[in-house]
Amino acid sequence: MIKILFLGDVVGRPGRQAVRRYLAEVLSEQNFDLVIANGENASGGLGLEPTSATELYASGVNVITSGNHIWNKKDIIDFLEQNKPRLIRPYNYPVGAPGAGVLKYKLPSRLNVCVINLIGRVFLETIADCPFRAIDKLLNEELANESLIFVDFHAEATSEKMAMGWYLDGRVSALVGTHTHVQTADERIFPKGTAYITDVGMCGPRNSVIGAEAGVVVERFLSGRPLRYEVARGEMQINGIIMSLDEESGKALSIERINSNLPL
Repeated sequence: MIKILFLGDVVGRPGRQAVRRYLAEVLSEQNFDLVIANGENASGGLGLEPTSATELYASGVNVITSGNHIWNKKDIIDFLEQNKPRLIRPYNYPVGAPGAGVLKYKLPSRLNVCVINLIGRVFLETIADCPFRAIDKLLNEELANESLIFVDFHAEATSEKMAMGWYLDGRVSALVGTHTHVQTADERIFPKGTAYITDVGMCGPRNSVIGAEAGVVVERFLSGRPLRYEVARGEMQINGIIMSLDEESGKALSIERINSNLPL
């Protein structure tokens, strides 16, 4: 049995602190074969800097996935190239984009867990290839002989995520949604053995609007002015999932949602 912990979008310094505190406790109590986190908002709430990625690694994260904000910090381009085994960007970005969108993470048992990052196209202002056709090609060619496959689908529309879940049922071990920062309560295992949740949620400030200072966001809606977002402070939350996979078939055995508050 393979046990994986996935943490939702890490937002700013509060998110990084929450991850560090949570993993310091949970890793001493449970044995995970792989810890993954979406880190595209880990630096100032928008983008990822190499120092923030390194901090997440030091906290116990093995692999960092990302999304539409992966290009926001210019220093991340070289880091993406240098850290292909540990940091990935959406696979379906156009050919020639820096970094990689899939990795084969080798466990101590010598088994591979293939981690794929995809980005959706509905309601997202991003240039990307069709995620459905892109993953078809990947599964039929490069990963044709792999059974343990984890997908982070970074997308806005719940319908697009659900459609992808049904499309990949029985073809991947798990498909989890990220991007909205709001955890959904629909975790399940599809009929052919794929674990699924529409959105894992976020790791960051609890008293906020998806991680940002609530007052600033409210004022933006009231005034229509493009006020600068600020990462909120105070009590923190951890959103994630724990899943177990059958190491031979790659099918999901269980999926459990995490929604914990971390007091100051």
